[in-house]
Amino acid sequence: MKRILRAGTAFLAAAAVLTSGCGASSQNAETSGKESGSSAEKAEKSGEGKTYKVGILKFMDHPSLNQIEDSLCTELDALSKDGVKYEYKDYRMNGQGDASSLNQMTAQLLSDKVDIIVPIATPAIQIVQAQTEGQSIPIVFSAASDPVSAKLVDSLEKPGGHITGTSDFLNTDAIMDLIFAANPETDYVGLLYSKSEDSSKLPIETAKKYLEEKGIRYIEKTGTSTDEVSQAVDALIAEGVDAVFTPTDNTVQKAELSFYEKLQKAKIPHYGGADSFALNGAFCGYGVDYVQLGKATADMVSDILEKGKDPAETPVQTFDSGIATINTETCEKLGYSLEDIKKAFQPYCSKTEEIQTKKDFTA
Repeated sequence: MKRILRAGTAFLAAAAVLTSGCGASSQNAETSGKESGSSAEKAEKSGEGKTYKVGILKFMDHPSLNQIEDSLCTELDALSKDGVKYEYKDYRMNGQGDASSLNQMTAQLLSDKVDIIVPIATPAIQIVQAQTEGQSIPIVFSAASDPVSAKLVDSLEKPGGHITGTSDFLNTDAIMDLIFAANPETDYVGLLYSKSEDSSKLPIETAKKYLEEKGIRYIEKTGTSTDEVSQAVDALIAEGVDAVFTPTDNTVQKAELSFYEKLQKAKIPHYGGADSFALNGAFCGYGVDYVQLGKATADMVSDILEKGKDPAETPVQTFDSGIATINTETCEKLGYSLEDIKKAFQPYCSKTEEIQTKKDFTA
């Protein structure tokens, strides 16, 4: 597999540190610059070049989404040249997983007359899409795991409406292969996810189909909060599962730091659908390169605002990285040999990376 962007093709799945070029994230909906009319229109009239106001709405804080946001901002800074400027610092918001806050922040961005909105993660995207229905403001989303099933777009090739973006769709079969590569004797798998996240539905169904075809037992446990997820992990440990799988689920990833040591102690490897799971203590994360995803999102913003591309006709971009990220501390505590694991994983991914447990992707 190659680490390349694919536009409008079949979905194929997925740690870098990137913090430069971005100011501190807004924690509320307070913004400045409430002039009437878009900034781009004013700049055109004054002959001073164009300044585009980019609204960024992140679903919540967690490493993968933070990577996207930071990379997005860095690329927007790089694209600010030749009389064009992308202004986002006053329009950068974080809903902290709260639907009410996300709705209020979307309304604030519309009131501020931003030129484009970039929602990050499916729940935030759905709220922005609903609030902008019937309006012409373009939306370029990031990290929509399954934009078609979530009814964000008509198709990957032709999204329709005023929306397009980048997807972090997970190749579930690939991560299932890693589970059995590490331990061919696995015969009971725990599926840990949140029912409130649309992004988890398809990969969980795919995982169940994969396991059923192999004749492997599985059990599902869910939670919609950190406490509930931790209790679900307790139940999986009591069941005696051999491994736990979680797709690109924001709720579980947010809770990872609260339970990863329980799984270490029980000698149960946790496989997550992003490298951020491994960063927060899971044994292995497999998924897209979120730094590149953020960069690609910014480039799409530029294509639409500067080059006049129509979101409805701009294919959704998917990313195929094939990278397995191994937490070396967890690997050791599970009793695995790192070199043996890397050798076992080699046929199923383009490369392996190593990481140790941290709380965030910041330096």
